[in-house]
Amino acid sequence: MFKKVLIANRGEIALRIMRCCRDLDIKTVAVYSTVDRDLKHVRLADEAVCIGPPASAESYLNVPAIIAAAEITDTEAIHPGYGFLAENADFAERVESSGFKFIGPKSETIQLMGDKVSAIAEMKAAGVPCVPGSDGPLDDDAARNRKIAKRIGYPVIIKAAGGGGGRGMRVVESEEELIESIAMTRAEAQAAFSNPVVYMEKFLGKPRHVEFQIIADEHGNAIHLGERDCSMQRRHQKVVEEAPAPGITEEVRNRIGERCVAACQRIGYRGAGTFEFLYQGGEFYFIEMNTRVQVEHPVTEMVTGVDIVKEQIFAAAGNKLRYSQDDININGHAFECRINAEDPENFLPSPGTINQYHAPGGLGVRVDTHIYNSYQVPPNYDSMIAKLIVKGNTRETAIARMRGALSEVFIDGIKTNIALHERIFLDENFRQGGTDIHYLEKMLGL
Repeated sequence: MFKKVLIANRGEIALRIMRCCRDLDIKTVAVYSTVDRDLKHVRLADEAVCIGPPASAESYLNVPAIIAAAEITDTEAIHPGYGFLAENADFAERVESSGFKFIGPKSETIQLMGDKVSAIAEMKAAGVPCVPGSDGPLDDDAARNRKIAKRIGYPVIIKAAGGGGGRGMRVVESEEELIESIAMTRAEAQAAFSNPVVYMEKFLGKPRHVEFQIIADEHGNAIHLGERDCSMQRRHQKVVEEAPAPGITEEVRNRIGERCVAACQRIGYRGAGTFEFLYQGGEFYFIEMNTRVQVEHPVTEMVTGVDIVKEQIFAAAGNKLRYSQDDININGHAFECRINAEDPENFLPSPGTINQYHAPGGLGVRVDTHIYNSYQVPPNYDSMIAKLIVKGNTRETAIARMRGALSEVFIDGIKTNIALHERIFLDENFRQGGTDIHYLEKMLGL
């Protein structure tokens, strides 16, 4: 096992990783920007190194500064968390070539799965169900592109091969819009991702977003930890997640999970990862793989009892998986609410000083957060300040428990979206389960 790990991130995930390292008797190094000097994990880490000013490009995305911090502290491994450099293949390669272990997949695996075209090709080869599409990138042959769209059937969606986070996508309703839409998406892809490659898929009108959690080692072993439903979204950003997904039977879970495991073994995957699917009409359609730990990983931990971050570290250290598929059982139901420092009406960020903070408690309640009384929420980063997670024996119990937990949270000094979460958990359609990815925006009248 590693003796020292550098955490190349900030906020709640950095604190989450640090706590896990403590469990494993691993010393930690925190890196931070000047505005983050008072973050909780920075105060609690064994060592801390300032890597730059508040701007992400000059701190948390500053690869030379992070590598230098690892060198001067005699770090053995670097954990990227999520966001920032977590899915940056060049960063992973630089970490490994500098003599450190990257706690995640190999750089070539990140590269392979980061390109949606190559990822889909690998998934099809592994038997993972995919959305009907162009089976490769689109070229400039207008007649060929019209033929592909006709075969797929309108509406179709044009996607950037290097895209993500809901960007680089355009829905096309008819043939008249097709060629111009391809050109516009290609230009946007080049501007946003420095990669103009686009492809085409069937557009699913009312799907759910269901994803499968996997863990794999570098010895060819892999397992899945079941699925999560992440359909409650606003502008492609997840708001509430739950595990297991409503209406997914154990037979279906095992069938799709086994395909994900086979895909991991095919590409030589190492560590934790997530296969994201659209689910409509009883069918799963692969859309992308996230080669990192997910924000919503706690709901899976709550219903399986598996510490996903700990297994990431074990895998990166070269160990074989400590679980077999037979060891994994789904028990109860869990929800996660992303608590953001934002106006609940217009969703504008609300940075500032937290005068008072009180966390909820009780059986089955977990709070992952880095905030505390008098903490200054900076305007420089993502607005998420906490994750409230609850578990109950049934979905109904978990809903009631979440409502109680939300009523206990007290954050004074800034605005938060807690009122939005309270509204969601009172909504009758959400309480019944199975709402699609467009439901929250319709509920909000957006």
